[in-house]
Amino acid sequence: MKQGERFFERALWNSRLIVIVAVVMSLVVALVMFYIATADAVFLVAEARHYVDPGLTAAARQHLHLATVARVAEIVDGYLFATIMIIFALGLYELFISKIEAAERSSATSRLLLIGSIDDLKERLAKVVFLILIVRYFEFALEAPIADARDLLYLAIGIALIALSLFLTRAPAEKSSRQD
Repeated sequence: MKQGERFFERALWNSRLIVIVAVVMSLVVALVMFYIATADAVFLVAEARHYVDPGLTAAARQHLHLATVARVAEIVDGYLFATIMIIFALGLYELFISKIEAAERSSATSRLLLIGSIDDLKERLAKVVFLILIVRYFEFALEAPIADARDLLYLAIGIALIALSLFLTRAPAEKSSRQD
């Protein structure tokens, strides 16, 4: 019976290694997102050369300007999503597989990868997701038609709520860093 129990416990413990599939696929998704965001950036640069076209009307130039700013926000969004996937892969690997020795010797580790539990990983990911949501709201605000004062008020309320949420999410982090 003891031998069967040991075999089962060893198999159960080694089952955590299946997480390597999520780690590898997260890195693949991150590479895909970096590729897409970089391709978008290259296309944006190619399209931006039309901005100085002397035949462009003021209205068309203004439209191109707003479209360019929105595209830049989308590119930032893509890079942030790729970053989420890398943080997720690193966190899963450290939590379930092994400590990353190269990370322990790196000075960037203290800024990037202080993940000691699932809650730490969720907190890191939540911060980046929150940044993506802010970028999305920025994109929405650029494209939203403002027909009257009520639309402007709604936009201002949205911005105020983002500022409040930034304050509320930053306050606990500052408090915990002061206690360390």
